[in-house]
Amino acid sequence: MCKENSSIPVIIGGFGISHIFVDESADLAKSVDVVENSKVQRPSACNALDTLLVHDKVAAEFLPMLADKMGERVEFVATESAKRFLGKAPSVRDIAEGDFDTEWLSYTLSVKVVADVKEAIDHMRDHNASHSDAIMTNNIENAERFINSAGSAAVYVNASTRFTDGAQFGLGAEVAVSTQKLHARGPMGLEELTSYKWVGKANYLPRA
Repeated sequence: MCKENSSIPVIIGGFGISHIFVDESADLAKSVDVVENSKVQRPSACNALDTLLVHDKVAAEFLPMLADKMGERVEFVATESAKRFLGKAPSVRDIAEGDFDTEWLSYTLSVKVVADVKEAIDHMRDHNASHSDAIMTNNIENAERFINSAGSAAVYVNASTRFTDGAQFGLGAEVAVSTQKLHARGPMGLEELTSYKWVGKANYLPRA
């Protein structure tokens, strides 16, 4: 409401589809733990995972591991290429129009298999990645490409999206998470909300 009605720039927060991309070089066992934490620790939070993107070279190994780990708690909403690897999960349904644009805030997770980091980034740009997004990888080039390409308030390498929080970032109590491009970006404490101005005093001093 503030964004739609304001006539001046405003700090807005709390929306955005959070993604994790599991690269082909990732440690898959550790990645499962990070994905689990990102999704189920507090699914109603705005930094909880909404969409999981998995490299096609590791999908056949990684997605069954994920189904074993989270299948009893999470409903998977999957593309056809991902669904066939989630067969052990009790609750799997086909992706529907609008699902990739849904901030679930629940025990629901969208899953898609992608060809590479570029396709993962393109997907994120198409589906409102602006809040908290992560890559699981042991490839430094892919990590840097992801960091530089993701237009998100908080971007992570091999860490849970659940870290996006004022206290976790050492800012004290969290005021908000900025998901727009202006002024503060990411978790905001008092310092990020403090405005300032320059005051110069002189004895009629001209500039040289």
